[in-house]
Amino acid sequence: MTLLARVIVALIAGLLALTGCAAPGPERGGVVVTTDILGDLTQVIVGDAAPVTVLMPRAGDPHSFAVSAQQAAGLERAGLIVANGLGLEEGVLRNVEAAADAGVPTVYAAAEIDPISFGSGATAGQPDPHFWTDPQRVRRAVEVIRDRVVEHVPGIDADVVRANADRYVAELDRLAGWMTERFATVPAERRKLVTNHHVFGYLAQRFGFEVLGAVIPSGTTLASPSPSDLADLAGTIRAAGVPAVFADSAQPDRLARVLAEQADVRVRVVGLFSESLTPPGQGAGTYLEMMRANTDAIVSGLTP
Repeated sequence: MTLLARVIVALIAGLLALTGCAAPGPERGGVVVTTDILGDLTQVIVGDAAPVTVLMPRAGDPHSFAVSAQQAAGLERAGLIVANGLGLEEGVLRNVEAAADAGVPTVYAAAEIDPISFGSGATAGQPDPHFWTDPQRVRRAVEVIRDRVVEHVPGIDADVVRANADRYVAELDRLAGWMTERFATVPAERRKLVTNHHVFGYLAQRFGFEVLGAVIPSGTTLASPSPSDLADLAGTIRAAGVPAVFADSAQPDRLARVLAEQADVRVRVVGLFSESLTPPGQGAGTYLEMMRANTDAIVSGLTP
């Protein structure tokens, strides 16, 4: 056999060996979270015990944000995916489901907290994914995330994770008590909410408010109101004497202002942090800060 032939045979043998003993793919590890609100909760729970990656940017829209190819690949390498679910992350649902189908442990937090259904509008009867407006349901979500992290994330220090979760649950209990006290200052006849879209059903149920309607009569910001929708809601506002319309501070409030003009009454447009956190120092840098800011804004908007 010539020298060239021996070299070719050696190369072929080497390639066959590599094919038969291919190195395994990247080891799974860490937590990937879809939304920034869930990301804040998860980062508090996990602390420094494992890396946490949050896909949605601050001040984003959970209904419409999308992920890059690199982020989608990261989902498939996660030790655990924490998603909201119930249709919230419309732009990344297929990526999350693909990773789950590939065997990545995935928890859909909203499905674990006794979800309620939308009461009116285009999404009436469908499960409402906006559970974070009720701190008691967030408390349950924290417990679920804690347990899944301990179960699925490789090399995690379970004692650290449980201690972090216990401290945060105590914070949530204090938050719920404070919100109850603050909302008690709103007269019963004024405990009525009109919002940019249907996002505060859980808060209303927990703290005794009535949701009269929404500028966008849907549970998603991707819908849009018709002239008749606006006219109907304007009539409701006039009849109820609503003093304020609450709009998402991360979204333009043009529709809410149009509604206020159509209602032909003095209606304030008050901004709330409804579906996303802000960068630090801009009013809602954490979930706890967001809920306190929203509570103060609702009380101020509805109190004479």
